[in-house]
Amino acid sequence: MITLSDLEKFDTKKMYKVYDMWPQIARESYESEFDAISFDGIDHIVFVGMGGSGAIGDLFSSILSKSNIHVTLVKGYLLPYTVDKNTLVITTSVSGNTVESLTVLESAKDLDCSLIAFSSGGKMQDYCNQNNIIHRKIEYIHSPRSSLVKYVYSMLKILGTILPISKDDIIESIEQLEIIQKTISSENLSESNPAIKLATWITGIPMIYYPHGLQSAAIRFKSSLQENAKSHAMIEDVIEASHNNIVSWERSSTVQPILIQGTDDYIKTKERWRIFEQYFDENSIDFKKISTISGNILSKIIFLCYLFDYCSIYKAILNETDPTPIRSIDFVKSKL
Repeated sequence: MITLSDLEKFDTKKMYKVYDMWPQIARESYESEFDAISFDGIDHIVFVGMGGSGAIGDLFSSILSKSNIHVTLVKGYLLPYTVDKNTLVITTSVSGNTVESLTVLESAKDLDCSLIAFSSGGKMQDYCNQNNIIHRKIEYIHSPRSSLVKYVYSMLKILGTILPISKDDIIESIEQLEIIQKTISSENLSESNPAIKLATWITGIPMIYYPHGLQSAAIRFKSSLQENAKSHAMIEDVIEASHNNIVSWERSSTVQPILIQGTDDYIKTKERWRIFEQYFDENSIDFKKISTISGNILSKIIFLCYLFDYCSIYKAILNETDPTPIRSIDFVKSKL
C-alpha cells in the first residue's frame, strides 16, 4: 500500500498536493472576477490545443456533443476549411508557448471568424496584445495537466454566454469533486481508495474502452498514465472495437481491459457492454469496470478525470517514478 512517505519520496514536485486541492481550485476559478464575454451568431466552435491544453478542448467537446453547436478539435497546425464568420476559434496554451497552437492562432487572425485565446502568458499573450486579439491570462498551477480544473472553470465563467452549460450543472460538478476528494486524495491512503485500487490492479498495458460521450475521459486517462506514470496505454471506442479490436484478445498478452461505462449510455451501447463483459468472462480475461456517477455530463467527466488523474499519480509512485518530469516531451520541443 502507498504511504505518505512514498508520495513525498517520489513525487518531488508535490503534484499530489495540487490534486488534493482540485475542488477548491475549481470553485475559486468559477467564482473568479473574470467577466463573461459575448460572441454573437456562433454555431461552430473550434478548440485548439495540445497535450494538457488539448484535454480542455476534449472535455468541452464531450459536454457540447448533445448541443446545437458544432465542435471541431484541432490538435496540430491546421484549421478546418469550414471556419467562417459564425465560427469561434478558441486557442489554449497553458504555457503560452505551444508552437502548434501559436501557428493556428496566426492563421485564424487572417480569417473572418471570432477569436479568443487563453494562456498563462508567454508568446501567445504577446501575440494577442500586438494584434488586438482577445486574450485572458489564467495562471497555471504546477503543470499544464495539473491545471485542468483551473482552466476549465475559468473558461466556463468567461464563456458562460456561449457554452450551453447551466450554473446549476457547474456547481453540481464542483460539489461532486468535493465528495470524491475525500475518497481518492492523499488523505485516504487506504485500501478503500478507488484510485489506488485501480493503480495497483494495472500491471500491464491498459486497453481503455469508452462510449462516445466519454471519449474525453478516456483520452485524459491515457495521457495521464503516459505522462505521469511513464506507462503505455491505449484507448478504443467500444462500438468500433466490436469490428476489429476485440479480435486481438484471441491471443494472450499483458494488455488489460478497462471499461468506462456511463450511467446514461445509449441502450445499444449498454447491450455492447454486456456482450464485452460476457466475452471477457468466457475467455477468462480479467477486466475492470469503471462507472460514472449520476448527474450532468460535466459532473460525470470531471469526476472521471479526477479519479483517473489520481490513479496515474499513484501508479507513478508504485513504479517508483516522479510524475512531474516529461523529458521526452522536452526533447521533442528542443528540436522544433
